[in-house]
Amino acid sequence: MRRKSVYTTGEAAELCKLSQQTVIRCFDSGQLKGFRVPGSKFRRIPRAELLTFMKSNGIPFDSLETDYKIRVLVVDDDPDIVELFVDALREDGLFEVATAATGFDAGVLAQQFSPDIVVLDFMLPDINGNVVCRTIRENPELSHIKVLVISGAVNPAEIDKLKAAGADDFIKKPFNIEVVTKRIKELVRGQ
Repeated sequence: MRRKSVYTTGEAAELCKLSQQTVIRCFDSGQLKGFRVPGSKFRRIPRAELLTFMKSNGIPFDSLETDYKIRVLVVDDDPDIVELFVDALREDGLFEVATAATGFDAGVLAQQFSPDIVVLDFMLPDINGNVVCRTIRENPELSHIKVLVISGAVNPAEIDKLKAAGADDFIKKPFNIEVVTKRIKELVRGQ
């Protein structure tokens, strides 16, 4: 069974053991963040936002975690770094991993794979990390995706630009894979 990354208000109500009307009121008041499906009145709640809502309201989230595998899209044109991530994340057992070597492929896979987080190299052969971040943030169906940028060639001003473009965090190369794995879990779980 594939884990969901976005929930309807009815599904959120069932997981939270609340009425659907209560979930809708929380959504409409901004207590529960999400987005409306373009061209309709339907509300959708990304997994990370539902988890944050449940934690902040003391709602047990065991039902949300039972089949939980964090979906990670690793975007880097260095095959050694991609292999390091794939091996470490799959060995951990908590992750499903997809990879891309270009910004274009990252965009296609973000749609198809529906990751919880993108681990993104800043300097790609076709575009830079700012473009990938903005593209993800501008698409309501992808905007829930966390973005962790990893690069060795970024100065403090560029880091600020990345965060303004939508990056959730930045880690400088060389990096410790255990530290990165821990940060991926924290970002996805809203910690």
